[in-house]
Amino acid sequence: MKHEIFYRPEGAYVGDVIPFQENGNVYLYYLLENRKDKNSGTPWSLLTTNDYAHFQDYNIAFSSGGIEEIDFNCYTGSVVTDEKGNHHLFYTGNNPKMIDENGKSQQFIMHAISYDDMNSWHRKYNCTFGPGIGYEKYDWRDPFVFKDENNVWRMLITARKNYGPERRRGVIAQYKSNNLYDWEESEIFWDPNRFVAMECPEVFKWGDWWYLIYSEFTDKFTTRYRMSKGLDGPWFAPEKDTIDGRAFYASKSTFLKGRRYFTGWISTKTNENDDGDWQWAGNIATLEAKQKDDGTLAFSLPSSLKNKFKEELPISIEKKVLNSWDSYKYILSKEEIPNTAYIKANINIGKNTKECGLLLRASEDGNENYAIRLEPNQSRMVFDRWPRKQTGNEQWQVSGDVPFYIELERPCNLQEGAHKIEILLEGSIAMIILDDEISLSTRVYNRQTGRIGYFSNDGKMTLTNLEVKTLKQ
Repeated sequence: MKHEIFYRPEGAYVGDVIPFQENGNVYLYYLLENRKDKNSGTPWSLLTTNDYAHFQDYNIAFSSGGIEEIDFNCYTGSVVTDEKGNHHLFYTGNNPKMIDENGKSQQFIMHAISYDDMNSWHRKYNCTFGPGIGYEKYDWRDPFVFKDENNVWRMLITARKNYGPERRRGVIAQYKSNNLYDWEESEIFWDPNRFVAMECPEVFKWGDWWYLIYSEFTDKFTTRYRMSKGLDGPWFAPEKDTIDGRAFYASKSTFLKGRRYFTGWISTKTNENDDGDWQWAGNIATLEAKQKDDGTLAFSLPSSLKNKFKEELPISIEKKVLNSWDSYKYILSKEEIPNTAYIKANINIGKNTKECGLLLRASEDGNENYAIRLEPNQSRMVFDRWPRKQTGNEQWQVSGDVPFYIELERPCNLQEGAHKIEILLEGSIAMIILDDEISLSTRVYNRQTGRIGYFSNDGKMTLTNLEVKTLKQ
């Protein structure tokens, strides 16, 4: 299907996104993943936008260096502008043929320059460098370049020390430069002694706070952030330090018209099946960050995306109080919801409620559905499916011991009273926002049609309002 909300190139997939903003336009460079042709290497493709709702596709903007070159795969990096107005593209070079003494594929930091407003790029192979002493050679990637408050260029690099516990060697290495060409190794930027690696690092200042963004795959596959009053730390994790869940990865950000937007990709699953394994790359997705009074970040849908849904659909659903103190109760709409839709539900949660939420793409009898389940006593929102995965032919052989999709849970505050749930739905993708603060993205492959509903289990819930909108035909 054509994706008007969550972009994906025809016949390929979106990998890590590298956003760069200039003159009111955002350049969303991304790694083009072609799963069918591994001999093509990994180039950077380009989308541009000025509102995160409408995009112009420029296809490949920075090609693979070639099958024999060190940058056969051009992996993640960053783009900056120098004092003369020239653009500099820093990226990760990799060629599977080039291995170290352990038989592992090496990674290098590489450099290209554009003198014509990013219409063409000139590779500077003589500026290539690998890791210094004390670092592994095959984890040396994702250069993020920025100018600090002292007018010094800094480069943050995803790296691993070559000593210490195997799964806790991940660090963010740091280099410094005065001219973007000559880089000198500096002190390690961050060494948490916790992760395999911290991918796609970036830092930015917003008001009085500095933010460190990174994606990790040790405790969870997710993008996290930390905060500090100074660029050199210490960096502390807020109570809710994740941006989304398992499906939304490698998110990086930029300012546009005074707002901060985080763009990543929503992972596909093997065989386009709910029970398939998560894969690398997928569809592009963007969240808007709001800075709260204490400096922590809340994540919501960009208003420009919601505004694309102009046509409100009449939905016949009984709005009532569900008292279910000793049972599970639910109510469904009479109509099915469209495959692509924006949904907003206002609900009220009663005191001491155990579980409640929304049913998505439910069957007529409600026996099959996806569920957005709020669990006030657990302070979390989870994504579930019923029936769950069948593990055999017997009645009891169902994944009842897996109470929701692994890694699709989000911590949240669910006090008694009013709450808002928004859903952006397009084909196999659902992006869910709770109270303009908590984001949960996922895939919904196996059920492409069905009704909207709400439910309560051992508690009390009221649906006070429901809106369903679709794109104008």
